[in-house]
Amino acid sequence: MCGIDSNRIREYNLAKARNILLVSVGLFCLWFATMPASAQTFTVLHTFTGKGDGRLPFAGVIQDGSGNLFGTTYYGGAFDDGVVFQIKPNGKEKILHSFWGGDGWVPEAPVLRTSTGILYGTTSYGGKPKGGGCHHGCGEVFRLDTSGKLTVLYAFPGGENGGQLWTGIVEDKQGYLYGTTEQGGDAGCDYGWGCGVVFKLDRSGKETVLHAFTNQPDGWSPSGELILDSAGNLYGVTEAGGTSENGTVFKVTPSGEETVLFSFPGGTGGYAPQGPLLPDAVGNFYGVTAVGGGYGCGTVFKLDGAGNETILYNFAGTTDGCQPQGGLIWDAKGNLYGATRVGGNGGGTIYRLDTGGNITVLYSFTGGSDGNEPWGSLVLDKSGTLYGATEGGGNMSCGTNFGCGVVFKLTP
Repeated sequence: MCGIDSNRIREYNLAKARNILLVSVGLFCLWFATMPASAQTFTVLHTFTGKGDGRLPFAGVIQDGSGNLFGTTYYGGAFDDGVVFQIKPNGKEKILHSFWGGDGWVPEAPVLRTSTGILYGTTSYGGKPKGGGCHHGCGEVFRLDTSGKLTVLYAFPGGENGGQLWTGIVEDKQGYLYGTTEQGGDAGCDYGWGCGVVFKLDRSGKETVLHAFTNQPDGWSPSGELILDSAGNLYGVTEAGGTSENGTVFKVTPSGEETVLFSFPGGTGGYAPQGPLLPDAVGNFYGVTAVGGGYGCGTVFKLDGAGNETILYNFAGTTDGCQPQGGLIWDAKGNLYGATRVGGNGGGTIYRLDTGGNITVLYSFTGGSDGNEPWGSLVLDKSGTLYGATEGGGNMSCGTNFGCGVVFKLTP
């Protein structure tokens, strides 16, 4: 069983996973010093129109070795059920697939690209041409080959097998695919819709549930993609649940044994962590929480191998932004890069955090033609150029003055 609201554009994950009130940062933040942006060149590569080319690119983008960008949009396309798209380095867009419901509906996660050009991804709903719970099914894992042929590898039925996929997948050396579902599994969360599962999928489409979340102490509502270590262990975060109901960092072994590495305390320790995690070579993890911290606007944190958390940065909600989303990336010098959903000039920010904990705002979105509310992780190429997508902004014909979204690049 899966829940669905056919009018839903996107319930922001904070309010969805837990009944949190988004923090108002109003007047008490105004006395913070502004943080100057470094000299960057911002370019909109593609502005979605909300028609055949898609709208609302929640998931950000990935990049191949030739500089092509790939991603998904939540709605739009030939049937308004979402698309998989490619953006060439010159900004020209190509629609690789338009979903119609039975082959998937409303993708909102990044795709995974293999060395042969095959794309794997997920949709939140759909997957069954006839019938099925939710809306033609409770989500799927799909395969899209280079000729544009889409194959549904597995359509989730809901219930104990999981349902509603808001995150992408990862692949191990043997070709198995791993991911999480937002709902399903143990029914003790989300008004009976379920706490979510960690799953494994072979290339024939056989699913194995490795772990079903139970809220306490292991968390619920997994967020962001999983990451794999060399031994096949999976790591990820849940937005809610855990000992303090503020989210967790977890590990799942290849046999399905789950360990809670950290439960977020809330308050200054942050809560509602956003995946994926970023590992280093010595066993530390880096990530963000969307809320909490010193000013209520989220944090950048580090978690060591012993489970000790260090807050590297507290967002103040002024020019530095508020509610960081997606995972972190870093450059060869160890600087961290990420995005905030709101703040800055009103439409969110792109920031760099150096090893000393000093933040630089690289770009501040206005919410207009340059985009509004960046979601998903950024991409950093060898030249130091950043790429990403915003949920809204650009062409303002989508929604009530919200916009259809853009794909952008930020050049040093």
